Amino acid sequence: MDRSELESRISNDTSPVFAARELLRESYNADAEAFRQGADVRALVHARANTIDKVLRLIWNRYPFSRSSDIALVAVGGYGRGELHPHSDIDLLILTRHGIEEAWQDDLGAFVTLLWDLKLDIGHSVRSMEECLSSARQDITILTNLLETRTIAGPDGLRAELSELVYSDEVSSDRDYFLAKREEQQQRHKKYGDTEYNLEPNVKGSPGALRDIQTIGWITKRHFGLQNIADLTRFSILTEEEHQILHQGETFLWQLRYGLQLIADRNENRLLFDHQRALAEMLGYKDEGKRLGVELMMQSYYRTVLALAELADVILQYYDEAIIGEGSEDEIRPLNKRFQIRNLYIEAINNQVFAYAPYAIMEIFVLMAQHPEIKGIRATTIRSLRAHRHLIDDAFRSDLAVTTLFMELLRTPHALDQTLSAMKKYNVLGRYLPEFGQIIGQMQHDLFHIYTVDAHTMRVIRNMARLNSTDVRNEYPLASRLIHRLPKLETLFIAGLYHDVAKGRGGDHSELGAIDAEAFCERHHLSERDTQLVSWLVENHLLMSMTAQRKDISDPDIIQAFARAMPSQAHLDYLYILTVCDISATNPKLWNTWRASLLRQLYIEAKRALRRGTDTPVDRQAWIRATREEARQILHAQNMTDEQIDPIWETVDEDYFLQDSTVDIAWQTAAIIRHGDNPDPLVLIRDTRGGPTDGYSQIIIYMKDRVALFAATTAVLEQLNLNIVDARINSSEGPHSISSYVVLDEQGQPLGVDPARKERVRKRLIEELDDPEDYPDIIHRRTPRQLKHFAFPTEVTFSNDTINQRTVMEVITPDRPGLLARIGQVLLEHRVRLTNAKIATLGERVEDVFFITDEHGEPLRDPGVCQALQQDLCKMLDDIQ
Repeated sequence: MDRSELESRISNDTSPVFAARELLRESYNADAEAFRQGADVRALVHARANTIDKVLRLIWNRYPFSRSSDIALVAVGGYGRGELHPHSDIDLLILTRHGIEEAWQDDLGAFVTLLWDLKLDIGHSVRSMEECLSSARQDITILTNLLETRTIAGPDGLRAELSELVYSDEVSSDRDYFLAKREEQQQRHKKYGDTEYNLEPNVKGSPGALRDIQTIGWITKRHFGLQNIADLTRFSILTEEEHQILHQGETFLWQLRYGLQLIADRNENRLLFDHQRALAEMLGYKDEGKRLGVELMMQSYYRTVLALAELADVILQYYDEAIIGEGSEDEIRPLNKRFQIRNLYIEAINNQVFAYAPYAIMEIFVLMAQHPEIKGIRATTIRSLRAHRHLIDDAFRSDLAVTTLFMELLRTPHALDQTLSAMKKYNVLGRYLPEFGQIIGQMQHDLFHIYTVDAHTMRVIRNMARLNSTDVRNEYPLASRLIHRLPKLETLFIAGLYHDVAKGRGGDHSELGAIDAEAFCERHHLSERDTQLVSWLVENHLLMSMTAQRKDISDPDIIQAFARAMPSQAHLDYLYILTVCDISATNPKLWNTWRASLLRQLYIEAKRALRRGTDTPVDRQAWIRATREEARQILHAQNMTDEQIDPIWETVDEDYFLQDSTVDIAWQTAAIIRHGDNPDPLVLIRDTRGGPTDGYSQIIIYMKDRVALFAATTAVLEQLNLNIVDARINSSEGPHSISSYVVLDEQGQPLGVDPARKERVRKRLIEELDDPEDYPDIIHRRTPRQLKHFAFPTEVTFSNDTINQRTVMEVITPDRPGLLARIGQVLLEHRVRLTNAKIATLGERVEDVFFITDEHGEPLRDPGVCQALQQDLCKMLDDIQ
């Protein structure tokens, strides 16, 4: 049937449901296909509203009440603006002059029921004129909906009369409405972390997104009585350029929302990871080099909402002055010949300041840094700034006055990240530092990097600036002490600004960033020494975290090699602070007491190595002897004899005395002595304070060495919903083994917060591990923890640690159920022994390092053995569902 026949059947058939559904389905499919072919999204959004109008009008006109002059069907909200996305809510008001007449009741009930039968996302209310006004006075949301209305069916005069009353002070004053909407916006922004850069942003509600555009429209309509936001230009609130930014930004966000709802097949406004790739493909984004199409789409999103947020600042500030400040006298305080503070906002003396003194573009931000009472830049000055940003060219960047001002900005004690963020927001920072401009809005499509590169960089700077305050001493105790020893903070800030600046270009971003940082330092006239320091920090900014998280930092040779890479103690201090600030700014879940303690341990040991000299070889045997002697003294104090101690120590290898503290060794040895000949496994659990396991629970298992013991143990711990962050298996020459696991519960807490649970874990481990015949069943049980997104193939690489005579195996794979147990199973099948493990889960990505040997305790020297092990691990892990 063609459209006219369907419309006829909707009007005349006994039941119009089939014809109405068919018309809506055909219209939906045709619009969806047109969108995929690149049709104008604005035309499609209005076309869907027109189609719904037609269907509703035809159905409305079937009922006798449609001929009354006292009732009308009115579109409100977004539908009232004539805008409907594929699955948007259809908000309707059945408006009556005095209330529902008795003769209408049954027919109105049938009308609403029929709409539900059509499976439309209807939101409806039935109100009289007076009820509308009363509700609008009490609820700002209802008032807002009533600012945007269209008559679908019935007399338009009824709606027009209501609209005139709604726009009057009888319902809400201009001032009250503005304050309410501004507060509403602030609360909404707070909900999304007051940032445009959310990992899975909401294209409707996030800062800078569609709701901010709508908020501007609502305040404008209430203030001027406008029906179309495009009319803003008539009142000189928006320049033509600003109107284009608003129009183009809204169009882009509409494209995202329209495509998103087609993909999700529901009223979805969140750019979830599930949909981002499909949406990027639908909108024609292609991979470019190492940049994924989805990353390019998200960069467009972030840059769009950043521009819209800047524009919203201008408009809302205008209304603040026009509505809230009306009739009040301005408070003005001069700053210099070019700038003054008006009502706590900085402004240029006149709009030509930037034209005759381009360096003032940088000066305004320096003044903001020096005067923390300034709330922001005044709207007129923002516009002037935008009009003169083209002056930021190579000559501007090399101007001594400008470079001096920027260095003064870095040296001014203040919340540097806020000033730099303001420079970024107003598109000054990205122009002044073009290399930084390339990373604005740049994201990496994973769960580990939850911020865009520029947002992460601002958080790094923020962490650095906060180290000078007393409120972070508990969070970063060592870094907050070291920050006061740094001779020049600006060198640290520059390293932070440049450490990730080359991401996305291809190649090693550390090396490329170091080149950019060196060029910056030369342009800003830093000394050769400071330039080399900054460049070194950028090039080596991952060295400390990689060493702490992927290498055995209890090995003296690892410490010695790391210390050898430090040109001086100052380099170590700078690098430690940069590393701490970098990790804690990458992902809130990534910075924890475990990583903090690893970095602290590495710093302290490297500092000792630098003091004694990096050319002095480490005497491993002397280290081991000292550890044994100190632990023996502790045990003697507990009345333990050498006859009890020596038989236990003789069965463990030397690494046992390199890896553990003397207190831990004494504690474990004493427990084993007390355990005696008991055939059951000895399971010790305690929360630790101080040292590398500070704030975690440590589980020690002493029992007869069994095949598949590691696989079975890790399977039990995972099934108990414990997160394993470190594992250490001490090779034994006797019948027993000592294994150590560092764990947290699912809330990231040690087990000591729940003593009963700690006891349950202990008993469960004893019950499960006492019979090796049960191990195959334990290993293959399903682990409840799993993660759905971001599948990528497993990577397994091998290298040999010639100093410690073992092989280092690194496994990079998505987080999956029973991961460690599966790895243990494959190692078992290949007769490979595990001596130590470094466990690291980074978002959805697992990067674990295993120290292994063959069954004779030798490194894996046969490439064929490594290849077979690699293939079986990849197959096993990639087949886990």
